[in-house]
Amino acid sequence: MSDLYLKTYNPDVLTCLANLSNDEVFTPPDIVSKMLDMLPQNLFSDKNTTFLDPACKSGVFLREIAKRLLVSLEKEIPNRQKRIDHIFHNQLFGIAITEMTSLLSRRSVYCSKYPNGKYSITKFDDAEGNIRFRRIEHDWQGEKCKYCGASKSEYDRDETLETHAYEFIHAIKPEEIIDMKFDVIIGNPPYQLSDGGFGVSAKPIYHHFVRQAKKLNPRFLSMIIPSRWFGGGKGLDEFRKEMLSDDRIRQLIDYENANECFPSVDIAGGICYFLWDRDKKGLCTVKNILNNKESISERKLDEYEIFIRNANALSIIKKVLSGHEEKMSEQVTSRKPFGLDTLARPKKNGDLLLRWQNGEGPYPSDEISIGIEMINKWKVITSYVGFDHAGQPGKDGKRKVFSKIDILPPKTICTETYLVIGNYNTKKEAENLICYMKTQFFRFLMSQFMFSHHITKVAYQFVPIQDFSESWTDEKLYKKYKLTKEEILFIESMIRPMEIKDGELDD
Repeated sequence: MSDLYLKTYNPDVLTCLANLSNDEVFTPPDIVSKMLDMLPQNLFSDKNTTFLDPACKSGVFLREIAKRLLVSLEKEIPNRQKRIDHIFHNQLFGIAITEMTSLLSRRSVYCSKYPNGKYSITKFDDAEGNIRFRRIEHDWQGEKCKYCGASKSEYDRDETLETHAYEFIHAIKPEEIIDMKFDVIIGNPPYQLSDGGFGVSAKPIYHHFVRQAKKLNPRFLSMIIPSRWFGGGKGLDEFRKEMLSDDRIRQLIDYENANECFPSVDIAGGICYFLWDRDKKGLCTVKNILNNKESISERKLDEYEIFIRNANALSIIKKVLSGHEEKMSEQVTSRKPFGLDTLARPKKNGDLLLRWQNGEGPYPSDEISIGIEMINKWKVITSYVGFDHAGQPGKDGKRKVFSKIDILPPKTICTETYLVIGNYNTKKEAENLICYMKTQFFRFLMSQFMFSHHITKVAYQFVPIQDFSESWTDEKLYKKYKLTKEEILFIESMIRPMEIKDGELDD
Protein backbone atom coordinates (compact mmCIF):
# COMPACT_ATOMS: atom_id res chain seq x y z
CA MET A 1 0.00 0.00 0.00
CA SER A 2 1.49 3.36 -1.06
CA ASP A 3 2.50 6.12 1.31
CA LEU A 4 0.20 8.52 -0.58
CA TYR A 5 -2.82 6.26 0.06
CA LEU A 6 -2.05 6.03 3.77
CA LYS A 7 -1.75 9.80 4.18
CA THR A 8 -4.85 10.83 2.27
CA TYR A 9 -8.58 10.54 2.66
CA ASN A 10 -10.58 10.19 -0.56
CA PRO A 11 -14.14 11.39 0.06
CA ASP A 12 -17.18 10.88 -2.14
CA VAL A 13 -17.08 13.89 -4.48
CA LEU A 14 -20.88 13.94 -4.94
CA THR A 15 -21.36 14.10 -1.17
CA CYS A 16 -18.93 16.98 -0.97
CA LEU A 17 -20.72 18.83 -3.78
CA ALA A 18 -24.04 18.40 -2.01
CA ASN A 19 -22.53 20.01 1.07
CA LEU A 20 -21.58 23.24 -0.66
CA SER A 21 -23.43 26.25 0.75
CA ASN A 22 -25.27 28.59 -1.61
CA ASP A 23 -23.32 31.41 0.04
CA GLU A 24 -19.98 30.07 -1.17
CA VAL A 25 -19.63 32.40 -4.13
CA PHE A 26 -16.60 31.62 -6.28
CA THR A 27 -14.52 34.63 -7.32
CA PRO A 28 -13.81 35.21 -11.04
CA PRO A 29 -10.05 35.40 -11.82
CA ASP A 30 -10.39 38.87 -13.37
CA ILE A 31 -11.80 40.25 -10.09
CA VAL A 32 -8.97 38.59 -8.16
CA SER A 33 -6.52 40.25 -10.51
CA LYS A 34 -8.09 43.67 -9.88
CA MET A 35 -7.84 43.11 -6.13
CA LEU A 36 -4.18 42.16 -6.44
CA ASP A 37 -3.57 45.28 -8.55
CA MET A 38 -4.49 47.41 -5.50
CA LEU A 39 -1.54 46.02 -3.54
CA PRO A 40 1.95 47.58 -3.82
CA GLN A 41 3.45 45.54 -6.64
CA ASN A 42 6.86 45.34 -4.99
CA LEU A 43 5.32 42.79 -2.63
CA PHE A 44 5.54 40.27 -5.46
CA SER A 45 9.26 40.92 -5.91
CA ASP A 46 10.07 40.08 -2.32
CA LYS A 47 10.69 36.39 -1.58
CA ASN A 48 9.82 36.99 2.07
CA THR A 49 6.29 38.31 1.48
CA THR A 50 3.66 35.96 2.92
CA PHE A 51 0.04 35.64 1.82
CA LEU A 52 -2.99 34.05 3.51
CA ASP A 53 -6.42 33.28 2.08
CA PRO A 54 -8.51 32.45 5.19
CA ALA A 55 -11.54 31.31 3.16
CA CYS A 56 -10.26 29.16 0.29
CA LYS A 57 -12.90 27.91 -2.12
CA SER A 58 -11.38 27.40 -5.57
CA GLY A 59 -7.84 28.47 -4.69
CA VAL A 60 -8.02 31.26 -7.26
CA PHE A 61 -6.48 33.90 -4.97
CA LEU A 62 -3.42 31.79 -4.18
CA ARG A 63 -3.10 30.69 -7.79
CA GLU A 64 -3.15 34.26 -9.13
CA ILE A 65 -0.65 35.36 -6.48
CA ALA A 66 1.62 32.46 -7.44
CA LYS A 67 1.54 33.52 -11.08
CA ARG A 68 2.78 36.99 -10.16
CA LEU A 69 5.46 35.70 -7.80
CA LEU A 70 6.77 33.27 -10.42
CA VAL A 71 7.43 36.18 -12.79
CA SER A 72 8.65 38.75 -10.28
CA LEU A 73 11.07 36.43 -8.43
CA GLU A 74 12.72 35.06 -11.54
CA LYS A 75 15.86 37.17 -11.20
CA GLU A 76 16.29 36.42 -7.52
CA ILE A 77 15.59 32.68 -7.88
CA PRO A 78 16.47 31.80 -11.51
CA ASN A 79 15.90 28.05 -11.20
CA ARG A 80 12.21 27.53 -11.96
CA GLN A 81 11.66 24.49 -9.74
CA LYS A 82 13.50 26.09 -6.82
CA ARG A 83 11.38 29.19 -7.33
CA ILE A 84 8.18 27.14 -7.36
CA ASP A 85 9.21 25.22 -4.25
CA HIS A 86 10.08 28.41 -2.39
CA ILE A 87 6.82 30.17 -3.29
CA PHE A 88 4.47 27.31 -2.43
CA HIS A 89 6.27 26.22 0.73
CA ASN A 90 7.15 29.61 2.20
CA GLN A 91 4.85 32.30 0.82
CA LEU A 92 1.35 30.95 0.11
CA PHE A 93 -1.04 29.69 2.78
CA GLY A 94 -4.74 28.96 2.87
CA ILE A 95 -7.55 27.81 5.15
CA ALA A 96 -10.30 26.02 3.24
CA ILE A 97 -13.94 26.48 4.25
CA THR A 98 -15.09 22.93 3.43
CA GLU A 99 -13.47 19.61 2.64
CA MET A 100 -14.56 19.92 -0.97
CA THR A 101 -13.04 23.39 -1.37
CA SER A 102 -9.80 22.20 0.17
CA LEU A 103 -9.50 19.65 -2.64
CA LEU A 104 -10.46 22.23 -5.27
CA SER A 105 -7.96 24.71 -3.90
CA ARG A 106 -5.08 22.23 -3.81
CA ARG A 107 -5.88 21.16 -7.34
CA SER A 108 -5.80 24.81 -8.49
CA VAL A 109 -2.64 25.73 -6.60
CA TYR A 110 -0.52 22.56 -6.70
CA CYS A 111 -2.06 21.06 -9.86
CA SER A 112 -2.95 18.06 -7.69
CA LYS A 113 -5.43 17.69 -4.85
CA TYR A 114 -2.70 15.68 -3.09
CA PRO A 115 0.51 17.78 -2.85
CA ASN A 116 2.47 14.75 -1.62
CA GLY A 117 1.66 12.86 -4.82
CA LYS A 118 3.58 12.47 -8.04
CA TYR A 119 1.43 14.96 -9.99
CA SER A 120 1.99 17.90 -7.65
CA ILE A 121 4.25 20.63 -9.06
CA THR A 122 5.91 20.89 -5.64
CA LYS A 123 6.25 18.15 -3.06
CA PHE A 124 5.03 18.25 0.53
CA ASP A 125 5.36 15.55 3.15
CA ASP A 126 1.60 15.33 3.65
CA ALA A 127 -1.58 15.48 1.60
CA GLU A 128 -2.53 18.93 2.85
CA GLY A 129 0.40 21.14 1.90
CA ASN A 130 -0.13 24.71 3.01
CA ILE A 131 -3.90 24.61 2.42
CA ARG A 132 -5.45 23.22 5.56
CA PHE A 133 -8.95 22.10 6.44
CA ARG A 134 -10.20 21.09 9.87
CA ARG A 135 -13.74 20.05 10.58
CA ILE A 136 -14.85 22.39 13.38
CA GLU A 137 -18.01 22.10 15.44
CA HIS A 138 -20.14 25.07 16.39
CA ASP A 139 -20.09 26.12 20.04
CA TRP A 140 -23.77 26.25 20.94
CA GLN A 141 -25.16 28.72 23.43
CA GLY A 142 -28.81 27.89 23.51
CA GLU A 143 -30.00 27.66 19.91
CA LYS A 144 -27.19 29.76 18.36
CA CYS A 145 -23.45 29.40 17.83
CA LYS A 146 -21.65 31.91 20.05
CA TYR A 147 -19.10 32.64 17.33
CA CYS A 148 -21.12 32.98 14.12
CA GLY A 149 -24.79 32.96 15.20
CA ALA A 150 -25.66 29.88 13.14
CA SER A 151 -28.89 28.09 14.04
CA LYS A 152 -28.50 24.85 15.99
CA SER A 153 -31.54 23.39 14.26
CA GLU A 154 -29.86 23.96 10.86
CA TYR A 155 -26.22 23.12 11.57
CA ASP A 156 -26.10 20.60 14.42
CA ARG A 157 -25.45 17.87 11.88
CA ASP A 158 -24.43 14.29 11.34
CA GLU A 159 -20.65 13.89 11.10
CA THR A 160 -20.91 12.98 7.41
CA LEU A 161 -22.14 16.49 6.59
CA GLU A 162 -20.31 19.78 6.58
CA THR A 163 -20.97 21.89 9.66
CA HIS A 164 -20.06 25.19 7.97
CA ALA A 165 -18.36 26.13 11.24
CA TYR A 166 -15.53 27.94 9.54
CA GLU A 167 -12.24 27.51 11.39
CA PHE A 168 -10.98 31.07 10.92
CA ILE A 169 -13.92 32.67 12.72
CA HIS A 170 -14.32 29.97 15.38
CA ALA A 171 -10.96 30.66 16.97
CA ILE A 172 -10.52 33.03 19.89
CA LYS A 173 -6.90 33.48 18.84
CA PRO A 174 -6.70 33.15 15.03
CA GLU A 175 -2.91 33.43 15.20
CA GLU A 176 -2.83 29.93 16.68
CA ILE A 177 -4.33 28.38 13.51
CA ILE A 178 -1.17 29.02 11.50
CA ASP A 179 1.65 30.17 13.76
CA MET A 180 3.22 32.88 11.62
CA LYS A 181 2.85 36.51 10.56
CA PHE A 182 1.31 37.44 7.22
CA ASP A 183 2.03 40.47 5.09
CA VAL A 184 -1.19 40.12 3.07
CA ILE A 185 -4.53 38.56 3.96
CA ILE A 186 -6.88 38.37 1.00
CA GLY A 187 -9.99 36.42 0.09
CA ASN A 188 -13.73 36.07 -0.45
CA PRO A 189 -15.36 34.80 2.77
CA PRO A 190 -18.74 33.07 3.06
CA TYR A 191 -21.47 35.68 3.34
CA GLN A 192 -24.19 34.32 5.63
CA LEU A 193 -25.66 31.35 7.48
CA SER A 194 -29.26 30.51 8.31
CA ASP A 195 -30.16 31.82 11.75
CA GLY A 196 -33.31 29.75 12.09
CA GLY A 197 -35.59 32.75 11.65
CA PHE A 198 -38.91 32.87 9.82
CA GLY A 199 -38.76 31.76 6.19
CA VAL A 200 -35.28 32.18 4.74
CA SER A 201 -33.83 34.41 7.46
CA ALA A 202 -30.03 34.45 7.49
CA LYS A 203 -27.32 36.09 9.56
CA PRO A 204 -24.32 37.77 7.89
CA ILE A 205 -20.94 36.32 8.86
CA TYR A 206 -18.49 37.96 6.43
CA HIS A 207 -17.71 40.74 8.90
CA HIS A 208 -16.33 38.13 11.33
CA PHE A 209 -13.67 37.24 8.74
CA VAL A 210 -12.67 40.89 8.36
CA ARG A 211 -12.40 41.35 12.12
CA GLN A 212 -10.40 38.15 12.60
CA ALA A 213 -8.03 39.15 9.82
CA LYS A 214 -7.39 42.50 11.50
CA LYS A 215 -6.49 40.64 14.71
CA LEU A 216 -3.59 39.08 12.82
CA ASN A 217 -2.30 42.59 12.07
CA PRO A 218 -1.21 42.03 8.46
CA ARG A 219 0.40 44.83 6.48
CA PHE A 220 -2.45 44.67 3.97
CA LEU A 221 -5.97 43.27 4.06
CA SER A 222 -8.30 42.91 1.09
CA MET A 223 -11.63 41.10 1.01
CA ILE A 224 -14.61 41.02 -1.31
CA ILE A 225 -17.87 41.16 0.64
CA PRO A 226 -21.53 42.21 0.19
CA SER A 227 -22.08 45.99 0.26
CA ARG A 228 -24.99 45.68 2.70
CA TRP A 229 -22.71 46.71 5.55
CA PHE A 230 -22.87 50.27 4.16
CA GLY A 231 -26.33 50.54 5.69
CA GLY A 232 -25.78 48.38 8.79
CA GLY A 233 -28.68 46.34 10.16
CA LYS A 234 -28.90 42.73 11.32
CA GLY A 235 -25.66 42.52 13.28
CA LEU A 236 -23.79 44.94 11.03
CA ASP A 237 -24.29 48.29 12.78
CA GLU A 238 -21.10 48.12 14.83
CA PHE A 239 -19.15 46.73 11.88
CA ARG A 240 -20.35 49.63 9.73
CA LYS A 241 -19.14 52.15 12.31
CA GLU A 242 -15.78 50.38 12.58
CA MET A 243 -15.25 50.30 8.83
CA LEU A 244 -16.43 53.82 8.05
CA SER A 245 -14.26 55.32 10.79
CA ASP A 246 -11.16 53.29 9.86
CA ASP A 247 -8.93 55.66 7.88
CA ARG A 248 -6.63 52.77 6.99
CA ILE A 249 -9.14 51.71 4.31
CA ARG A 250 -7.41 53.34 1.36
CA GLN A 251 -9.45 51.96 -1.54
CA LEU A 252 -13.08 50.85 -1.79
CA ILE A 253 -14.52 49.45 -5.03
CA ASP A 254 -18.33 49.21 -5.00
CA TYR A 255 -20.55 47.44 -7.55
CA GLU A 256 -24.17 48.50 -7.01
CA ASN A 257 -25.29 45.64 -9.23
CA ALA A 258 -23.52 42.47 -8.08
CA ASN A 259 -24.01 40.92 -11.53
CA GLU A 260 -21.33 43.26 -12.88
CA CYS A 261 -18.86 41.57 -10.55
CA PHE A 262 -20.33 38.07 -10.16
CA PRO A 263 -22.30 37.20 -13.31
CA SER A 264 -25.58 35.38 -12.64
CA VAL A 265 -25.34 35.84 -8.86
CA ASP A 266 -27.89 37.95 -6.98
CA ILE A 267 -26.43 39.62 -3.92
CA ALA A 268 -28.78 42.10 -2.29
CA GLY A 269 -27.32 45.58 -2.20
CA GLY A 270 -24.36 44.82 -4.46
CA ILE A 271 -20.80 43.75 -3.78
CA CYS A 272 -17.58 45.55 -2.85
CA TYR A 273 -13.91 44.95 -2.15
CA PHE A 274 -11.43 47.08 -0.26
CA LEU A 275 -7.76 47.59 0.54
CA TRP A 276 -6.79 48.15 4.17
CA ASP A 277 -3.25 49.42 4.76
CA ARG A 278 -2.03 48.98 8.33
CA ASP A 279 0.71 51.59 8.11
CA LYS A 280 -0.93 54.38 6.10
CA LYS A 281 -3.89 56.54 7.04
CA GLY A 282 -5.78 59.07 4.96
CA LEU A 283 -8.70 59.65 2.65
CA CYS A 284 -10.18 56.67 0.84
CA THR A 285 -10.37 56.42 -2.93
CA VAL A 286 -13.94 55.30 -3.60
CA LYS A 287 -14.90 53.86 -6.98
CA ASN A 288 -18.62 53.25 -7.55
CA ILE A 289 -19.53 51.14 -10.59
CA LEU A 290 -22.98 50.90 -12.19
CA ASN A 291 -23.71 49.92 -15.78
CA ASN A 292 -19.96 50.03 -16.48
CA LYS A 293 -19.89 53.71 -15.50
CA GLU A 294 -17.42 54.69 -12.79
CA SER A 295 -17.71 57.44 -10.23
CA ILE A 296 -14.40 58.09 -8.45
CA SER A 297 -13.79 60.31 -5.42
CA GLU A 298 -11.37 60.74 -2.55
CA ARG A 299 -13.13 61.24 0.78
CA LYS A 300 -13.72 60.26 4.37
CA LEU A 301 -16.06 57.28 4.55
CA ASP A 302 -17.87 58.46 7.68
CA GLU A 303 -18.99 61.88 6.45
CA TYR A 304 -22.55 60.60 6.97
CA GLU A 305 -23.84 57.85 9.23
CA ILE A 306 -24.84 55.94 6.10
CA PHE A 307 -22.19 55.57 3.42
CA ILE A 308 -22.99 57.45 0.19
CA ARG A 309 -22.00 55.17 -2.64
CA ASN A 310 -21.93 57.48 -5.65
CA ALA A 311 -19.87 60.67 -5.45
CA ASN A 312 -22.30 62.40 -7.81
CA ALA A 313 -24.98 62.14 -5.12
CA LEU A 314 -22.96 64.01 -2.49
CA SER A 315 -23.61 67.55 -3.74
CA ILE A 316 -27.36 66.89 -3.96
CA ILE A 317 -27.53 65.46 -0.45
CA LYS A 318 -25.53 68.37 0.98
CA LYS A 319 -27.95 70.86 -0.56
CA VAL A 320 -30.99 69.01 0.73
CA LEU A 321 -29.61 68.61 4.25
CA SER A 322 -28.37 72.21 4.50
CA GLY A 323 -31.93 73.41 5.21
CA HIS A 324 -32.09 71.36 8.44
CA GLU A 325 -35.74 70.46 7.78
CA GLU A 326 -37.48 67.65 9.62
CA LYS A 327 -37.05 64.32 7.85
CA MET A 328 -39.63 61.76 6.77
CA SER A 329 -37.92 59.13 8.93
CA GLU A 330 -39.31 61.02 11.96
CA GLN A 331 -42.89 60.26 10.92
CA VAL A 332 -42.62 56.92 9.12
CA THR A 333 -43.68 54.04 11.35
CA SER A 334 -41.49 51.12 12.30
CA ARG A 335 -42.51 47.59 11.36
CA LYS A 336 -45.92 46.44 12.63
CA PRO A 337 -47.55 49.90 12.62
CA PHE A 338 -50.60 48.43 14.35
CA GLY A 339 -48.82 45.60 16.15
CA LEU A 340 -49.95 42.96 13.63
CA ASP A 341 -47.42 40.65 11.92
CA THR A 342 -47.67 39.26 8.40
CA LEU A 343 -49.68 36.24 9.59
CA ALA A 344 -52.57 38.37 10.94
CA ARG A 345 -55.82 37.78 9.05
CA PRO A 346 -59.31 39.30 9.05
CA LYS A 347 -61.81 37.88 11.56
CA LYS A 348 -65.51 37.15 11.30
CA ASN A 349 -66.55 40.24 13.19
CA GLY A 350 -64.84 43.58 13.61
CA ASP A 351 -65.42 47.32 13.48
CA LEU A 352 -62.19 47.99 11.55
CA LEU A 353 -61.02 46.97 8.08
CA LEU A 354 -57.69 45.09 7.97
CA ARG A 355 -55.47 45.39 4.88
CA TRP A 356 -53.18 42.40 4.54
CA GLN A 357 -51.00 41.14 1.72
CA ASN A 358 -53.79 39.56 -0.33
CA GLY A 359 -56.87 41.53 0.53
CA GLU A 360 -59.05 43.14 3.19
CA GLY A 361 -61.49 42.05 5.89
CA PRO A 362 -62.98 42.95 9.29
CA TYR A 363 -60.90 43.18 12.44
CA PRO A 364 -61.90 44.09 16.03
CA SER A 365 -60.52 47.37 17.37
CA ASP A 366 -60.27 46.02 20.93
CA GLU A 367 -57.34 43.83 19.76
CA ILE A 368 -55.29 46.84 18.61
CA SER A 369 -52.98 48.43 21.19
CA ILE A 370 -50.42 50.12 18.89
CA GLY A 371 -51.05 52.92 16.40
CA ILE A 372 -54.44 53.75 17.89
CA GLU A 373 -53.90 57.46 17.19
CA MET A 374 -53.75 56.72 13.42
CA ILE A 375 -56.91 54.64 13.13
CA ASN A 376 -59.28 57.54 12.42
CA LYS A 377 -56.93 59.32 10.03
CA TRP A 378 -56.09 59.06 6.33
CA LYS A 379 -52.94 56.96 6.03
CA VAL A 380 -50.42 56.58 3.20
CA ILE A 381 -48.86 53.11 3.11
CA THR A 382 -46.17 51.36 1.10
CA SER A 383 -45.05 47.77 0.98
CA TYR A 384 -42.18 46.83 3.30
CA VAL A 385 -40.63 45.07 0.28
CA GLY A 386 -39.35 47.32 -2.48
CA PHE A 387 -39.88 46.88 -6.20
CA ASP A 388 -36.24 46.43 -7.21
CA HIS A 389 -35.02 42.83 -7.20
CA ALA A 390 -32.65 42.22 -4.29
CA GLY A 391 -32.47 46.00 -3.84
CA GLN A 392 -30.52 46.34 -7.10
CA PRO A 393 -31.15 48.58 -10.13
CA GLY A 394 -32.82 47.15 -13.21
CA LYS A 395 -31.03 46.37 -16.45
CA ASP A 396 -31.27 50.03 -17.41
CA GLY A 397 -29.45 50.99 -14.21
CA LYS A 398 -32.52 52.72 -12.80
CA ARG A 399 -34.64 52.02 -9.73
CA LYS A 400 -38.36 52.25 -9.06
CA VAL A 401 -37.96 51.82 -5.27
CA PHE A 402 -41.65 51.37 -4.33
CA SER A 403 -43.60 48.26 -5.30
CA LYS A 404 -46.94 49.46 -3.95
CA ILE A 405 -48.38 52.67 -2.56
CA ASP A 406 -51.92 53.33 -1.39
CA ILE A 407 -54.20 55.35 0.90
CA LEU A 408 -56.01 53.75 3.83
CA PRO A 409 -59.14 55.67 4.84
CA PRO A 410 -60.20 56.11 8.49
CA LYS A 411 -61.10 52.87 10.31
CA THR A 412 -58.64 50.90 8.12
CA ILE A 413 -55.46 49.31 9.50
CA CYS A 414 -52.75 47.05 8.07
CA THR A 415 -50.33 44.24 8.88
CA GLU A 416 -46.53 44.57 8.93
CA THR A 417 -46.54 43.93 5.20
CA TYR A 418 -46.84 47.71 5.01
CA LEU A 419 -45.30 50.80 6.59
CA VAL A 420 -47.37 53.90 7.30
CA ILE A 421 -45.50 56.80 5.70
CA GLY A 422 -47.80 59.52 7.02
CA ASN A 423 -51.22 59.99 8.60
CA TYR A 424 -53.45 63.06 8.15
CA ASN A 425 -56.81 64.56 8.97
CA THR A 426 -57.72 65.09 5.32
CA LYS A 427 -57.57 62.94 2.23
CA LYS A 428 -56.03 65.82 0.28
CA GLU A 429 -52.93 65.86 2.51
CA ALA A 430 -52.51 62.12 1.97
CA GLU A 431 -52.84 62.57 -1.79
CA ASN A 432 -50.21 65.32 -1.73
CA LEU A 433 -47.82 63.04 0.14
CA ILE A 434 -48.30 60.46 -2.61
CA CYS A 435 -47.49 63.11 -5.22
CA TYR A 436 -44.28 63.79 -3.31
CA MET A 437 -43.40 60.11 -2.96
CA LYS A 438 -43.69 59.45 -6.67
CA THR A 439 -41.25 62.21 -7.60
CA GLN A 440 -37.85 61.10 -8.78
CA PHE A 441 -36.37 63.50 -6.21
CA PHE A 442 -38.01 61.67 -3.27
CA ARG A 443 -37.10 58.21 -4.49
CA PHE A 444 -33.54 59.25 -5.36
CA LEU A 445 -32.92 60.30 -1.76
CA MET A 446 -34.39 57.01 -0.57
CA SER A 447 -32.29 55.01 -3.01
CA GLN A 448 -29.14 56.03 -1.15
CA PHE A 449 -30.25 53.50 1.48
CA MET A 450 -31.15 50.65 -0.88
CA PHE A 451 -28.94 47.81 0.31
CA SER A 452 -31.61 45.07 0.22
CA HIS A 453 -35.13 44.44 -1.02
CA HIS A 454 -36.58 45.65 2.30
CA ILE A 455 -37.43 49.31 2.86
CA THR A 456 -37.40 50.42 6.50
CA LYS A 457 -37.92 53.86 8.05
CA VAL A 458 -34.13 54.34 7.93
CA ALA A 459 -34.44 54.78 4.15
CA TYR A 460 -36.29 58.08 4.69
CA GLN A 461 -33.45 59.79 6.62
CA PHE A 462 -32.48 62.14 3.80
CA VAL A 463 -36.03 63.00 2.68
CA PRO A 464 -37.32 66.36 4.01
CA ILE A 465 -40.92 66.74 5.16
CA GLN A 466 -42.83 69.20 2.96
CA ASP A 467 -46.00 71.25 3.45
CA PHE A 468 -48.66 68.76 2.40
CA SER A 469 -51.37 71.34 2.07
CA GLU A 470 -49.96 71.69 -1.44
CA SER A 471 -48.96 69.25 -4.17
CA TRP A 472 -45.32 68.58 -5.08
CA THR A 473 -43.58 67.92 -8.39
CA ASP A 474 -39.99 67.34 -9.34
CA GLU A 475 -39.80 70.77 -10.91
CA LYS A 476 -40.87 72.50 -7.67
CA LEU A 477 -38.41 70.43 -5.64
CA TYR A 478 -35.50 71.02 -8.01
CA LYS A 479 -36.16 74.75 -7.77
CA LYS A 480 -36.58 74.73 -3.97
CA TYR A 481 -33.24 72.98 -3.41
CA LYS A 482 -31.46 74.88 -6.21
CA LEU A 483 -30.26 71.80 -8.07
CA THR A 484 -28.11 72.28 -11.14
CA LYS A 485 -28.92 70.87 -14.56
CA GLU A 486 -26.20 68.25 -14.07
CA GLU A 487 -27.61 67.21 -10.70
CA ILE A 488 -31.11 66.91 -12.16
CA LEU A 489 -29.85 64.80 -15.05
CA PHE A 490 -28.05 62.55 -12.58
CA ILE A 491 -31.23 62.00 -10.52
CA GLU A 492 -33.22 61.21 -13.64
CA SER A 493 -30.53 58.82 -14.87
CA MET A 494 -30.88 56.83 -11.63
CA ILE A 495 -34.65 56.81 -11.02
CA ARG A 496 -37.52 55.83 -13.31
CA PRO A 497 -40.56 58.10 -13.66
CA MET A 498 -43.69 56.63 -12.08
CA GLU A 499 -47.44 57.04 -12.23
CA ILE A 500 -49.99 55.77 -9.72
CA LYS A 501 -52.84 53.61 -10.94
CA ASP A 502 -55.19 51.91 -8.51
CA GLY A 503 -52.56 51.64 -5.82
CA GLU A 504 -49.87 50.24 -8.11
CA LEU A 505 -46.82 52.13 -9.28
CA ASP A 506 -46.24 51.74 -13.02
CA ASP A 507 -43.92 53.26 -15.62
